[in-house]
Amino acid sequence: MLDRLNQILEHIEDRLDQQVDVAELARLAATSEYHLRRMFSALAGVPLSEYVRRRRLTVAGAEVLADQESLLDIAVRYGYGSGEAFARAFRTMHGVGPGEARRTGAALVSQPRLAFRLTVEGSSSMRYRVVDRPDFTVVGLKARVPLVHSGPNQAIIDFVRGIDPQLSERLEKLSDQDPRGIVAVCDDLDPSRAEGTELDYYHGVVTSAEAPEAPEAPEGTTVLPVPAGTWAVFTTSGPAPEAIQELWRDVYSQWFPSNPYRTRPGPEILRTRLSADGTEAEAELWLPVERE
Repeated sequence: MLDRLNQILEHIEDRLDQQVDVAELARLAATSEYHLRRMFSALAGVPLSEYVRRRRLTVAGAEVLADQESLLDIAVRYGYGSGEAFARAFRTMHGVGPGEARRTGAALVSQPRLAFRLTVEGSSSMRYRVVDRPDFTVVGLKARVPLVHSGPNQAIIDFVRGIDPQLSERLEKLSDQDPRGIVAVCDDLDPSRAEGTELDYYHGVVTSAEAPEAPEAPEGTTVLPVPAGTWAVFTTSGPAPEAIQELWRDVYSQWFPSNPYRTRPGPEILRTRLSADGTEAEAELWLPVERE
């Protein structure tokens, strides 16, 4: 997988002055658009579309400073319909407009070319299994929150702190499927996975698709039907929150590049259990996958 990702990086470099077709990139990488966007964002720390934009503006910046072509010609070459649109994008990245940069020879920001390499650090004891699951349902309290790639997500912290503990206990009684107990569920993420984009966050439980014998779901909860499919299940334990953060990193930097699976659309489920003092964690991460 890493070799294919590096091939698409070369493909992008050769076509910075052309429209980049993500479907074509996915075909070259022999994977789906969904998985390509997810893998790229996880490994590069920046969405694919943002990387292409920043590389274009890096190359365009060098041409602006070279002062051999008009600013409008450069803008059109790199896909901007007007000098104004180019100037806005240029200023957003470089902190200065193209005209001023040309006049003053200002220092500009550079997005380096990426290359992906597999480095196995062995920093976490990642264990996994692949399971096929019939339909099931997530029942829980739902909030729309921003995506935060690193550090605490204060919106989620505030949301969970505001939940009545008795309501959580009532929810937990509905759990009759693995992963058991209260889980964190993320769904409807933006395909770019860009920092600050929004997602649906559920504080809830996994239950059978049809469970008439189960207690009535608490008022105010939301039901998320999840169709049958294949799931990769990863488990880890260690210091909190480092063990969980390392698990996410290792899944995308080591497991996916080395196994014949790719992500597919669907909710991502995390079950976490903390020690009494909150310093140690046991975690189980469920990701929807399909064979490549």
